[in-house]
Amino acid sequence: MSTEELKALEKAVKKAKRIASERASELHDLVEDRLPAAYEEIPAIAQATYDACQAWAEATAKLKEAETTA
Repeated sequence: MSTEELKALEKAVKKAKRIASERASELHDLVEDRLPAAYEEIPAIAQATYDACQAWAEATAKLKEAETTA
């Protein structure tokens, strides 16, 4: 794998982590500021947070695999 490809994977990991952090922040804000009145928002925000964290974990795994085979 080329240096450029590794850099692209590193960038993807950083982007995925940023998105996961943003979703986690949204979930935190829901819990801290809007519950119990906004309880109906829990499933959608929780799913978005889970999906973003899973995408980050997958991107991280791809990067680690690429680094070990490089």
